[in-house]
Amino acid sequence: MIAMKRASRSFRLLHLFAVALLLGGCQPGVRLKKANVDLVTEGMAKKQVESILGMPTTIDTKDFVVTKKTTYVYVQGKDTVTVVFKEDKVQSKDSTLTD
Repeated sequence: MIAMKRASRSFRLLHLFAVALLLGGCQPGVRLKKANVDLVTEGMAKKQVESILGMPTTIDTKDFVVTKKTTYVYVQGKDTVTVVFKEDKVQSKDSTLTD
């Protein structure tokens, strides 16, 4: 019985450690590198961009009568990356990142 309690407690600690590691990697800007921005290409879906760059610092969506435009802005210190989506596909990107 005592061995089961210890195993259960060890499993919970291991689980909490794994969750902490995962959440630590989700901080904004962690994946904001020029090499990653270069992977983002025209026509990519939002989910693909998010898997490369993570979640943006800000999101601005404008629904026009004919089309929908969404702008993702990533900020890391004084650097900015802007990705514009038209109908949920990358239309353009702009970055101030260097190497």
